[in-house]
Amino acid sequence: MTATTAVDLTGQVALISGGLGDIGRTIASTLSAAGATVALADIVDPNGGTARATAAGAARYDRVDVRDAAAVEAWVQAVRDEFGTPTIAIPAAATVTPAEPHEISATRWTDELRTNLDGAFFLAQSVIRRLLDADRPGRIVFIGSWAADRPHPHVPAYTAAKAGLRGLMWSLALRYAAAGILVNEVAPGLVDAGVSSQVFATDPALRARSSAAIPTGALLSAADVAVEVVRLCDPELRHITGTTAVLDGGISLVTPLFAQSTERRQDTAANGRPA
Repeated sequence: MTATTAVDLTGQVALISGGLGDIGRTIASTLSAAGATVALADIVDPNGGTARATAAGAARYDRVDVRDAAAVEAWVQAVRDEFGTPTIAIPAAATVTPAEPHEISATRWTDELRTNLDGAFFLAQSVIRRLLDADRPGRIVFIGSWAADRPHPHVPAYTAAKAGLRGLMWSLALRYAAAGILVNEVAPGLVDAGVSSQVFATDPALRARSSAAIPTGALLSAADVAVEVVRLCDPELRHITGTTAVLDGGISLVTPLFAQSTERRQDTAANGRPA
C-alpha cells in the first residue's frame, strides 16, 4: 500500500539504500508521490531489481553493497550527475539474524554491523559532502529500531548497530544543523513487513500475540513508517533535528506489571470473571 502525504518535495532528489525491501519501496512510492526524484539501491541484480524499483516510482536503480564505501560514493555521484545534488538520504539497508549472544559468529556480527551501521554512515556521509559542496540544505532520515530503546538479546548485533545508529544521528544532527542539514531517525516497533511479515504469515498465533502486546492493538505497516519518514523530509520543517520518532504503538512503554494487568483484563473479558 502506498502512503499519502501532503508534503511537497518537488525538485528534491532522494536516495534510499535497501530500497527494494517492503519499507524501502513504500518510502520510495511516497516520496515519488510527493514530487521527489527517487533513486534506489539494493543488492538485487538489476535484471530483477530495476522493474521493482520502477514500480515503486523510482527513476533509477543500482546494485550497491552499502558495506563498500567506494561503491556507495560512486552511486551517489552517479545520481548527482544524472539528477542533480541529492537533497534527501534514507539509509534503510539492514540485515538481521536471530542468534544467542554467546553463539553468534564473528562473521555474522561483523556483517550486521557493517550493513546496518557502516552502510548507513557511508550514505549519509556521501550525501552530506555534496550538500556542503553545493551549499544546499538537506534531510537525512535513518531507519532505526525500537531495539535501540529496549534490550533485544536474541538479535545482539542488530541491537548494537541500531543503538550506534542513534548516536551517529545525534552527532551528525549537531554538526550540520547550521548548514541546514537536518538529521533524524524513525524507529519502528513491530512492523508487518519484510521478514517479520513472512514469519507472521506462517504463525498466525504469533501475529495475534504480537498485536495484543502492543497498546494500540495493531502491528505497524510499511505505510505507517513511510508517512513519518516523508514528514521529516519536508523542507518546511526547519527546526526538527536530532530527534527519534519511535513508531511502536507504545510497546516500549509496557512494564511487566502492565502486561500482567492487561492479561487479567483480557481473561475477564473472555470468561466473564477475574483471572
